[in-house]
Amino acid sequence: MPRINHIALKVADLDAATRFYETVYGFRQVHTGRSRGHISRHMTDGYIDLALMLYDSEDDPEAKLVGPGPAIHHFGIEVEDHEGCVAKVTAAGGTILSKPGEIPIKYRSPDGTVAEIVPMGRYEKMKAAE
Repeated sequence: MPRINHIALKVADLDAATRFYETVYGFRQVHTGRSRGHISRHMTDGYIDLALMLYDSEDDPEAKLVGPGPAIHHFGIEVEDHEGCVAKVTAAGGTILSKPGEIPIKYRSPDGTVAEIVPMGRYEKMKAAE
């Protein structure tokens, strides 16, 4: 059964955002790395992967997906049939934003919301990390 397992926030100050989610909600850091023009810090409460993303530039194509400044960038939905879900997204009027073969597969729904499809278990390793 599909389920939301990931939320990504575009932030202006990575350290301040990290402290906020640690202090207020008890999230813990599990991984920080660089990918496609931004630093991603993954945190968890044990159930969901929260990614705080600091882009090198607001001109980055991926940063532009949600406009300037801090914002909810996208959410991720874990699905059993990763490729089959792509066909459902496009048949329902969604637009695939990722390159072929890329995981996760980002898309824009007909209402403009950006989300991504991920295979089952994608964030389990991060949640279990200490």
